[in-house]
Amino acid sequence: MAKPDFWSDVDAANKINGRLKSLRGKIEGYDKLLGTADDINTLVEMIEEEPDCQLEQELASEFAAFQKDVEKLRLFTLLKGEYDHSNAVLSLHAGAGGTEAQDWVQMLYRMYTRYCASRGFATRELDMLDGDEAGIKSVTFEVTGECAYGYLKAEKGVHRLVRISPFDSSGRRHTSFASLDVTPIFEDGVHDIEINPDDLRVDTYRSSGAGGQHVNKTSSAIRITHLPTNIVVQCQNERSQLQNRETAMRMLKGKLLELQERARMEQLAQIKGDMKKIEWGSQIRSYIFQPYTLVKDHRTNAENGNITAVMDGDIDLFINTYLAQS
Repeated sequence: MAKPDFWSDVDAANKINGRLKSLRGKIEGYDKLLGTADDINTLVEMIEEEPDCQLEQELASEFAAFQKDVEKLRLFTLLKGEYDHSNAVLSLHAGAGGTEAQDWVQMLYRMYTRYCASRGFATRELDMLDGDEAGIKSVTFEVTGECAYGYLKAEKGVHRLVRISPFDSSGRRHTSFASLDVTPIFEDGVHDIEINPDDLRVDTYRSSGAGGQHVNKTSSAIRITHLPTNIVVQCQNERSQLQNRETAMRMLKGKLLELQERARMEQLAQIKGDMKKIEWGSQIRSYIFQPYTLVKDHRTNAENGNITAVMDGDIDLFINTYLAQS
């Protein structure tokens, strides 16, 4: 950064600044933990010299918070996967169930955007298809932040909702499903992958969402199909067709890299004789609103009865438990 020509390439300079900010944040967080540990030791010494109920309560509170922060740091150190430090693209799709399933997608979209906000992650909507009567049929959005993919990969799979449907006049209980796909996304030139242009089918169409008169009047939205794998990505929320295409290509590269990693892991499991099935898209969690309230993760058995808090983005329990057991 001290080089005279550092800012001659603004994009490269911004990437280095971002990396520096990330490193500083880690160091500051670690130094803060060391400072807290010193404070706790001081409290212990004071209580040993002269017992005090009020100080003991303060010590218990400080130590509980310290343990929580240390656990967060420990989990962060577990994110050592090749793509864990990347940004992520999340895609939610309604399953069978019509309007009820589409409403479920909208609820999950709200849950994940609130979770991201609580972690300081930035979200950007890339593509959305509204439901026929209510809710959302599908939505794709980008999440940018430190280890966004590392944390959110824990959420990939099918999410099950059980509740009395507000769309059923008879007040019957319904079960609905929505799937979440999570893929890493990279800047150009990072983890690059060769894609044969002849393997792509590119379609343009008019954007259906908000974005101004220009976006809605021109065929700026892009849908790219990778013919050998039948992977489809699409983007409509950028200002131009070129920007939508660039974003869609980054999404496609992420999905292809993930596909390669999945094949490698399956091969490794066979070599090791691991009998545990690698299931992509299987039901991972149930959200029960009636006759009782409970959110249960079927992979880790983690549970939370406060379903309101969960739907407001409090899903750290499920993500952290998954990472600790992975």
